[in-house]
Amino acid sequence: MTAVKIRILCATVLLGYALLAQAEIHPSAQLPMAPDVKVGKLPNGLTYYIKKNAKPEQKLELRLVVKAGSILEDDDQRGLAHFTEHMAFNGSTNFKRHELVSYLQSIGVKFGADLNAYTSFDETVYMLPIPTAKKENIHTGFKVLQDWAGGLSLNDADIDSERGIVLEEMRIGKGFGDRMNKVLMPKLFNGSRYADRLPIGQEETLKNFKPEAIKRFYKDWYRPDLMAVIVVGDIDPAEAEKLVHSHFGGLKNPEQPRPRSYAPIPSRAYSESLVFLDKESPANMLYIRYAIEPYQEETDFAGYRRKLVEGMVMAMLGQRMNELTQQAEPPFIQGGGTVGKVAHGYKSFSALAVLGKGGPQPAISALVQESERARQFGFTASELERIKKGMLRQVERLYNERDKSESAAFAAEFMRNFLVNESMPGIVNEYAYTNELVPGVTLEEVNAAARKLLPADQHKLVVYLGNDKAEQPAPKGEQLLAAVNAAEMVAVKAQDEKVYATSLMDKPPRAGSIVKETVNKALGLTELTLSNGVKVVLKPTDFKNDQVLMSAHRFGGQSLYDAKDMFNARYASTIVGQMGLLNYSPTDMQKILAGKTASSGASISTLTEGLRGGSGSNDVETMLQLAHLEFTQPRKDEALFASFIGKQREMARNALLMPEAVFGDTLTATLYNNHPLAPRAPRVEDFDQIRLDRVMEIYKERFASARGFTFYLVGSFEVAKIKPLLATYLASLPTPSIPVDYRDQGIRPVKGVVKKEVYKGSEPKSRVALVFTGEAKYSEEAQMHMQAMLEVLNIKLIETLREKMAVIYGGQISGGLSKRPYGAYQIQTALPCAPENVDKVIAATMELIRKMQDEGPDAADLDKVKQNWNTSHRKALRENGYWLSRLQGAALNGTDPAAAFLKYEQRVAGIKPADLQAAARRYFDKENYLQLVLYPEPKEQVAAKQAQ
Repeated sequence: MTAVKIRILCATVLLGYALLAQAEIHPSAQLPMAPDVKVGKLPNGLTYYIKKNAKPEQKLELRLVVKAGSILEDDDQRGLAHFTEHMAFNGSTNFKRHELVSYLQSIGVKFGADLNAYTSFDETVYMLPIPTAKKENIHTGFKVLQDWAGGLSLNDADIDSERGIVLEEMRIGKGFGDRMNKVLMPKLFNGSRYADRLPIGQEETLKNFKPEAIKRFYKDWYRPDLMAVIVVGDIDPAEAEKLVHSHFGGLKNPEQPRPRSYAPIPSRAYSESLVFLDKESPANMLYIRYAIEPYQEETDFAGYRRKLVEGMVMAMLGQRMNELTQQAEPPFIQGGGTVGKVAHGYKSFSALAVLGKGGPQPAISALVQESERARQFGFTASELERIKKGMLRQVERLYNERDKSESAAFAAEFMRNFLVNESMPGIVNEYAYTNELVPGVTLEEVNAAARKLLPADQHKLVVYLGNDKAEQPAPKGEQLLAAVNAAEMVAVKAQDEKVYATSLMDKPPRAGSIVKETVNKALGLTELTLSNGVKVVLKPTDFKNDQVLMSAHRFGGQSLYDAKDMFNARYASTIVGQMGLLNYSPTDMQKILAGKTASSGASISTLTEGLRGGSGSNDVETMLQLAHLEFTQPRKDEALFASFIGKQREMARNALLMPEAVFGDTLTATLYNNHPLAPRAPRVEDFDQIRLDRVMEIYKERFASARGFTFYLVGSFEVAKIKPLLATYLASLPTPSIPVDYRDQGIRPVKGVVKKEVYKGSEPKSRVALVFTGEAKYSEEAQMHMQAMLEVLNIKLIETLREKMAVIYGGQISGGLSKRPYGAYQIQTALPCAPENVDKVIAATMELIRKMQDEGPDAADLDKVKQNWNTSHRKALRENGYWLSRLQGAALNGTDPAAAFLKYEQRVAGIKPADLQAAARRYFDKENYLQLVLYPEPKEQVAAKQAQ
């Protein structure tokens, strides 16, 4: 977490003028730059940021940031800012086409997951992580950035080859969202140029543009005065600065540079409405955008104050909006209001709601009137006090982790400073400001800010997005405006002040004891057996300074329940989690726990049940209290149950309107031959089968006893100090005898070759799924061989189907082995493509599989996979979450955890090409697979639906 995010995440510092004086800081004084960041500018205008950072070890995060995006495109360049980004990977001064990606893979950098880029309206950003174990990697990384900045080849043949790939990316984006944007964007941007310059561009331009057009864009806008180079990680800053000078000092600006300006957004002259209906809309939504106002990032303390006050008001308003969803008949499924950036130099207050069965009317009333209540009457003293507690705890955690923050997070912070001039004083400074100033924040100051910030009597845009299959007819535009105007006229009352408890438990439970303790020195584990039979595995680490993660598991889960209880069991833990603990609702719990960082939640999965939680180092006791209460004091609440069921019904109503959702649901149904217990997308009628009393019974059947549970705690704690807490809150859990093993419910995939087609959607989009299944004995070695084989196939998939054939933009083959409920494997492809290319995609994929079976992998490709795995593993070894998941996974699968941690690289080194070939022969059975293809509906069928 970066220091600058304190202002957004905590959003509670109020730097009043009097307090500033006390801190000897003048309101007009500029915020300082973080002292450990080197910011400089070359004579040609290129800006650079350099910071030495130790996490992750032996890794360098490089960025090239260009203040040039789609807004700068000429009429014959629509989409070429994004196309230029693509061409950065297709030939340059030092790397021929395909060489760059291949080289980076060879040093452990994975295309897409690590190496990436994006193009937006106003910027293009290239992201390059480089392993630093070999110094030549660093120099090559800088050479890559140098080529991106000024050395792209942009030859005609490579441009034409890339057209198909970019058009495939455009195709993937077609559908509800694309159709909505074409109607909505001109309204949202008040007719600004932004509405006509979506980064993906225009299909006609992408098909037919002349190479000169993209070369002109590159020449005009990729220039040093519009660029920043960011270097964060395991490198000496002086060395990094020399590399920046040597690689980028020679870049030159055009003799007559085009002016870099930002598109203006005109003020809204009157209120208006928009109703957009689409048969594939996944939800019915309401959106209100108020006046768009000019906005400039301020870098002095007065501006810092204004920004933080805004965030505080929005945080408290958001809490109030969230409470509305806890009603038995909530006004919306989700909703809230916030101030956000519209585009460079502009911001606006907006309100958004996902609608429930009541439609837009109750949502409009709630959104408008809650904002008006806060504007007129402000917030309560207790609300402010809770925000203060939360902010102080959050900034403390950020400060505690100041030497454990990820380099990528710092790089993102520096990007924002370059692009929008966002200040970055650093966590040490912000921690000092916060602790000195927050205690003096007054309620009067906050409420004055709310009156100024929240809109009143503004022109607005009111939007309804939905489908024409909803139970209620869609509103007319004039009805939306009338409803908003009527809501604004309703008199509101001040929020009632409520008093909440300050602790969860009046007194701790009667403690048990620790009856056995063993130490695993090799892995740094302490394993405890408690007096009630519960086991605990402790792994103290120094990976984070203020983080403790907890997980617990036991076999059983939904598998113990028959079809008549399927939905009660499937939703039991989720529903109970929605109702709170003791006598406290979830919103009550948030207020009671203000100022603490602690969570715990129970889950009942297919074959297991468990808990998952986390806390700061000082809040471990609170986390364990929550865990104890999950077992002993679940709460029943009829209103919250009704609210949950109502919201789920509404979401299920629209869940299968999108073609991709229908495809996924059909895939599961076909694969498991419509087995009644197989997981599938929920239907509205499913929720008619859920009964609160039965939900509570099932939850208590599984959690009234902690028998058979093993808890894992990983993070920044001392074993000696945590043991008394474990004895108090875990050893005291009841452990009556209950079944603690799973049941095989007999769910099996279909046999033979099954081919099926799904016709859904109006856009020219297809998707290919090939699913190979079968029985197999699970082992860690077999799993690694399969995963390595699939990783190599994915390299070949991109090389062949994307780069050579241009029939996909992206695709993946994934899979794995499972041990329970029986030894099995599953491999599945996800290949979006054009309908006319389906046969080519299937044939090419099958050919790649055949070559793997007959010839095995290229040794160079296997080496790329190994390098990436080892790089990722070394990084993961310093992450609490990795240890937690691998320890628990080893226990569930009955494998040796030492092999996962201590022998990983040795096992990776032992993988041979023949192992991958054998895996391909073993798992790709061409006499036993499912082939499912999504096609658009025939045009006459679409026309008939539209005429209905």
